[in-house]
Parts: sequence; C-alpha cells; structure tokens
Amino acid sequence: MKSFARLIILASASTLVATALAQSPSELRAKALEITSPIPDRMPGAEKDSKALVALGKTLYFEKRLSINNTQSCNSCHQVDGNKAGVDGEPTSPGALGKRGGRNSPTSLNAGFHIAQFWDGRAEDLAGQAKGPILNPIEMGMPSEAAVVEKLSAIKSYQKSFAKAFPGTPSPITYDNLSQAIAAFERTLVTRDRFDDFLKGKDNALTAAELRGLDDFLTVGCTTCHNGPLLGGNGFRKVGAINPYSNLDDKGRIDVTKEEEDLHVFKVPSLRNIALTAPYFHDGACRSLTDAVSQMAWMQLGEKLPQEKVDSIVTFLRALNGKGLKGKEALSTQVPAAGAEPAMP
Repeated sequence: MKSFARLIILASASTLVATALAQSPSELRAKALEITSPIPDRMPGAEKDSKALVALGKTLYFEKRLSINNTQSCNSCHQVDGNKAGVDGEPTSPGALGKRGGRNSPTSLNAGFHIAQFWDGRAEDLAGQAKGPILNPIEMGMPSEAAVVEKLSAIKSYQKSFAKAFPGTPSPITYDNLSQAIAAFERTLVTRDRFDDFLKGKDNALTAAELRGLDDFLTVGCTTCHNGPLLGGNGFRKVGAINPYSNLDDKGRIDVTKEEEDLHVFKVPSLRNIALTAPYFHDGACRSLTDAVSQMAWMQLGEKLPQEKVDSIVTFLRALNGKGLKGKEALSTQVPAAGAEPAMP
C-alpha cells in the first residue's frame, strides 16, 4: 500500500509540474531551437586529423615532462582521465612549482567549438592555447620553445610518434607540431547529453522538472548571453553589465585588445557540463551553481530571482551533464534518469 501511495504522490507531483508548463515539450523544443542546437558531431578541423596525430596529441596531453620539473601536464588542470569533466575543481590551479594562476582553469571539453581560447580570448584556437601554459612560469614553467623541443627530441618514443604524425617532415619535433597534435586530441573531446536528445526530438529525454527549468531558462533572459550549441563560448560580455561584480581586480579582455570597452569583459562560458565544472566565474570565486545563477541574474539582468526560479534553472542545467562524465556535482547529486519524474522529498 505504501508503494502504491507513493506512486500516486509522484504522479500527482508530475501532473502539477507539467501543468505549470506554459508549453508542451514540442513547443519548448521549437523555442529552444531558436537560440541553440545539438552539439555538432565533430569540431572544426577534426576532419583533417589523422589517427597518428590524435594519438600523439593524447600522449602529449598527459605528458608531465612538458613541465620544468616533470610534475605537470595539460591534464593536471584540465582532467579528462576517468571520464572527468575537463577541470581540476580548483578556484585557480597550482602550477609545477606550486604557485597559482590568477584565473580559473576552464574545461577542455568541447573547447574547440569556442570562438577563442582563454577567458580573455587571447588565443585564436586550440593550438594557440596549447602553446601558452607550457611556457608560462606559473604553470608548467618551461624556459623556452627550444628547451621543450630539445627535451622531447631526446626521447626515442617521441622521435617515432612525431615522425608518424608528420610524415615526410625533415624535423617533425617542433613546438608548432606539438601544439597541433595536442589540439587534434582536444578536438576529440566532444560530449553528448540528454538536452541534445531532447533537441533532436526525444520528448522524454528531460524530466518534467527539467522541462520547467528549460522554460524558465528561456524566459528569464539567460539566453541573452548563453546561446548557440554550447549555450555560450561564442562571444564576450562584461561581467557586471548592470550590477558590478565584487572582484574588479582582473581587468579582463582589455589587456588583450587595449580597448576601453573591453574593461571587465570575458568570454561567456559554455553551460554544457556546467554542473560538473565548479567553481565558477573567471576567478573561481563561486563554488555553488545555485549561487552562480543568482549572481548572474543580478549582475547581468538586474534581477533578484526567487529561490524557486533559481532552483528550477539549476535543475535544467544539470541536464547538460555529458553522458558518462564524472565530477563533484555528479558524485554528490543524484540526477534523475531520462524520462523519470522528480522524486518527492
């Protein structure tokens, strides 16, 4: 009897949530498709990447010998082993010598779809981004490109793998080729989630509560900045457009462009896998997704959202977790199965 009663309660809760929706799943899908789309099958440039190039790039992504003291790899700050979400979960990341950078390390998942790389967009593409941390004295700390090439050239396995990835090249181990290989591997880091399934026509890919959250996400104003296939990553915005951010020390993109209009402007982060990539913002100061939604609504829209609305949007954002990915949020929060209704407290 208790089980039957619980089913009745769950069914009633589902009906209430569904009734609260102003639109049907198909209508919500049509509205969503006006500002977003499923993640493409592959990143730009991936069609030219050979298996040998990707394999070399994967090895280099995990190669700690690219750091000054053989302790730090790309994966140290952008962890993808064990189905991790491409981050280290730190506000700012410790480098090879223990010092920390000034900005949060963003996820490497889906990064090749972005308009540019780094929070300030100073690297045009993945290859340009890959060159930076290796020579950064706070991050991996190698003294020069020549020192990197010399170090790799002394390793027989790299002599063979570079020659295979760059056939017909007299001296295949170069810093440019290293960055091209890492970029090729990163172009394979494409994720899929239940929101993709919903956009492709599967009505029950999202729960009733997630559909309500999508409805709120679309109507509150989040899509002003978070649009496109990644729901972000495709433009730059001032943090604190209406109400200022608490930390004004980081000047943002103005250091790259030297244009006054870019003061406190940063790349809009993608919301794909957002629940798995805490902490948030360019300085990693916000540890809670709930708080991040509240703060963004206030800073960017001038809205003090009621907690119910914030929780609803967060429920939708958790549906953007890539299938099979693991992270702090996934380990601490039970995500409903596709098509399942939210459990009653």
